[in-house]
Amino acid sequence: MDALEALRRAVRTIPDFPKPGIRFKDITPIFGHPELLREAVRLLADPFREAGITRVVGIEARGFILGGMLAHALDVGFAPVRKSGKLPYQTMRETYELEYGVDSLEMHVDAVGPGDRVLIHDDVIATGGTAAATARLAERAGAEVAGYAFLIELGFLEGRLRLDEGLPVHAVLTY
Repeated sequence: MDALEALRRAVRTIPDFPKPGIRFKDITPIFGHPELLREAVRLLADPFREAGITRVVGIEARGFILGGMLAHALDVGFAPVRKSGKLPYQTMRETYELEYGVDSLEMHVDAVGPGDRVLIHDDVIATGGTAAATARLAERAGAEVAGYAFLIELGFLEGRLRLDEGLPVHAVLTY
């Protein structure tokens, strides 16, 4: 069995979580198997090894787990993006629309800046709103967004259409 198939088999689908009608893709089984975790990080990193990335910007919460490892694999820094009120230092905020309302993300004001080429990472891209808001934060801080890396893409939600069409969007697994 190849690495992609092993990763696909490890992802659990949890029906009706967090609410009825949602089929949640649970990646936590991958975290318990070092060989799968290594492969996931390798497959996330490989397309960006020569892209001049200086920071991985990881989105709360599972994006921290793989994002930190992705930064290590690329030998670059890591910058966390969190829900409002969770970061201890001065922050920048970006508000974005959800299906039924709005939410906000924050990043430290000094997490990225001019001269940085950032790779935005989250475990899953669904509608693309969180990743797009993160890109706006990075750009407002003066960084250049070089691309996006996701372990899973829920292709039927077409989230990549909300991202800059001129940038690479890499997903290891697509459902």
